[in-house]
Amino acid sequence: MEILISIAIGFLAACGIYLMLRARTMDVVIGLTLLSYAVNLFLFSSGRLVSNAAALISPEATRYGDPLPQALVLTAIVIGFGMTAFLVVLAIRAFGDLGNDHVDGEASKK
Repeated sequence: MEILISIAIGFLAACGIYLMLRARTMDVVIGLTLLSYAVNLFLFSSGRLVSNAAALISPEATRYGDPLPQALVLTAIVIGFGMTAFLVVLAIRAFGDLGNDHVDGEASKK
């Protein structure tokens, strides 16, 4: 299970970095989103991956999951949604003002 999570984190980070290096603003926004998903998975897996462990205290539970990574990931998800919404609005505004979606504001010459 750890190998699968590691591969998923690496794939998401690689795709995110690849998209962030492109010259289009929406590619950069999607790349940042994928990179934030990779970081969220990393944070979540840092609390050890256990199956059939209770997240809340109950008398029937014999094992518990670590609640700190879960709380960190939930906070990071909320912050990530806010950041993504801000970047999408900023990209739309830049497209409206500049007439293209290049990160440097200049359209490519074809």
